[in-house]
Amino acid sequence: MGFERIAAGKATQMLIGSTSDSGPYIWGGFDAMRILPVNYNGNPQAASRPFSADAAGFVPGSGAGAIILESLESALERKATIYCEVLGGAINAGGHRGDGSMTAPNGAAVQQVIKMALKDAQVKPENVDAINGHVTATGKDSYEVMNWSQALNRRGSDFPFINSFKSSIGHCLAAAGSIELVGSILQLNQQQVFKNNNITDLHPEVIELVDPAKVPTETIDAKIDVLLKASFGFGDVNACVVMKRFTP
Repeated sequence: MGFERIAAGKATQMLIGSTSDSGPYIWGGFDAMRILPVNYNGNPQAASRPFSADAAGFVPGSGAGAIILESLESALERKATIYCEVLGGAINAGGHRGDGSMTAPNGAAVQQVIKMALKDAQVKPENVDAINGHVTATGKDSYEVMNWSQALNRRGSDFPFINSFKSSIGHCLAAAGSIELVGSILQLNQQQVFKNNNITDLHPEVIELVDPAKVPTETIDAKIDVLLKASFGFGDVNACVVMKRFTP
């Protein structure tokens, strides 16, 4: 929305972001849904296991993330440090149709929002270098990877690098998208793919689609020109942003 206001000439700068709180009433509800990894109560650092065959649920997190988004002219005029360019994006909803529900995304809508974002940004699927996914460390991880693969028509060693910050900071709910967006921007700025924690055995359905080297378990240096950040969140609502490394 901030991007669209600037593109429409209604603003030159926007402070964008989100926050999420925490507490026993919030997490008690998710615990009652049996989607938290209760087997790791004594070893919480190992509990969030995105992409792993033994992923057992997401780990609660909370916090806030924010960025200053502005026109290129505004940033140059005030001599700001430019971390990346936002090329475009898209949002949609799966409408709880097909396999979509309050807690699970509709795969057709997920693929559609990825394609819509690329079209808006005028970027071809083959030019995507990295993905920061939603990937919550649940049984839907491999399903999300499949949707990425089909939307981009890429697999194996041709698949982009992919990671999930939820293995480091948990699932921050309403703040997840903005916090992970900040991390994605830093990956572009630092030309690195940050590590995925706690992958003991990469899920076999992920291995069928992606070269394991593209799901790094250690932070690596990589040439990243274009990165996609997506959130496929509660209520079957999806968002995808296309960002590019800034070169003066």
